[in-house]
Amino acid sequence: MSNNDQNQHPFRELIEAFALGSLDPEERAAVAAHLATGCAECAKALSEAQWLVSQLAYLAPEAAPSDILRGRLLKTVRAEAAASKAAEPQVLKSTIPFWMWGAVAAVTVFAFYNAYEVHREGPIVDDTARELARTTDELHKLEQQLALAHREALILTDPRSRKIAMPSGKKDMPPLQATWHAALGIVVFGQSLPMPVGNRTLQLWLIPKAPGAQPMPSLTLRPDADGKFDLLVASPPDSQADTKALAITEEPEGGSPQPTTTPLWVGSVTED
Repeated sequence: MSNNDQNQHPFRELIEAFALGSLDPEERAAVAAHLATGCAECAKALSEAQWLVSQLAYLAPEAAPSDILRGRLLKTVRAEAAASKAAEPQVLKSTIPFWMWGAVAAVTVFAFYNAYEVHREGPIVDDTARELARTTDELHKLEQQLALAHREALILTDPRSRKIAMPSGKKDMPPLQATWHAALGIVVFGQSLPMPVGNRTLQLWLIPKAPGAQPMPSLTLRPDADGKFDLLVASPPDSQADTKALAITEEPEGGSPQPTTTPLWVGSVTED
């Protein structure tokens, strides 16, 4: 290797760092001074390095700048501040090369685009979440309805269930039919029932066998628009053995702790 090559070798090692703008002020001034001598080999190496790093602007990652790039930027800015205080001659117009501003701009634009997309897609995501919650709630309710329907079917078809006829005390009122399974509960069914006036409702009562005991309140239900009455009591407040009769009265909305009207239907719970 010639003496000339030996002298150029240290600068060749700094050419890429010079193109990146990441040299210390002293090193940057030394390289610039060497390039000013007209060294063709180093000038060619610098041109190649600048072209290479310029392509990085088109390869900006779809994320925040890397720690390395951020560190180089901070290092360059700090070096520029130190150079300004020392009143060093400016070799370049800007400490941060144009390509680096391009890379930062690309990353910044991508970040703003992501923020815009999140803002734009936000209502769609919210609507989807609400629709999913609504569908899940409907499925849960349907599951509960199917479970109750299955329970009711078991009560009505199990041979161990007790059938309880509940005739009405009024001639124009259709009868009801109760079915009581000791483990699964009570089903009271009827059709063509008149709708209670206003917000009043029908309430089931269990009349205890014990002398002087008060009727035990159970669930309330209004017939549907077609007059169908289908009441399922999964957990009766008393057992068959302790119940003398079932009765239904008309009560205020929400039911009453004790009957306020004469029973419209009564059925005796008798032993088979």
